[in-house]
Amino acid sequence: MRKELAQQLLRELLENSKRSDRELAKVLKVSQPTITRTRRKLEENGLIQEYTIVPDFRKMGFEILVITFVKMHPDILVGETRERAEKFAEKFPNVIFVSSGKGLGMTGVIISLHKNYTEYYKQVNQLRVDLKDVTEDIQSFIIPIGEEEYKRFSLTHLKDVPL
Repeated sequence: MRKELAQQLLRELLENSKRSDRELAKVLKVSQPTITRTRRKLEENGLIQEYTIVPDFRKMGFEILVITFVKMHPDILVGETRERAEKFAEKFPNVIFVSSGKGLGMTGVIISLHKNYTEYYKQVNQLRVDLKDVTEDIQSFIIPIGEEEYKRFSLTHLKDVPL
């Protein structure tokens, strides 16, 4: 797989993943089978993990996006404790990302969408109950969806980042 073609294809797909291989071939000035092979290799190598959309979250009924920072005991990363944290995250389909990390004195992050503040509050309280023995602190940054956004959430912006 030509590295340059793979990068160009990835950028085009970031811009609009709905385009056909035929249309992409025309834009990139190669044959359609070349695009199909290159796309398949990008998928096999894990550079493309899935195809999805970015909907209008507000029209879906979500009012807030919340970034929750959690300070957990160090043993959260291993064994039964990690499994409990994973099961907690799986219970909530509105949770779109969970990871350990470091910063602001915290060790984990949860990104979630909520229909309203009450729904968010119930979920955070459930976190406090389910993982109380390993959770030291919880802080949240609450974002009203569609208000005062300076750059719309979209992976399309990544097409311009040097690879």
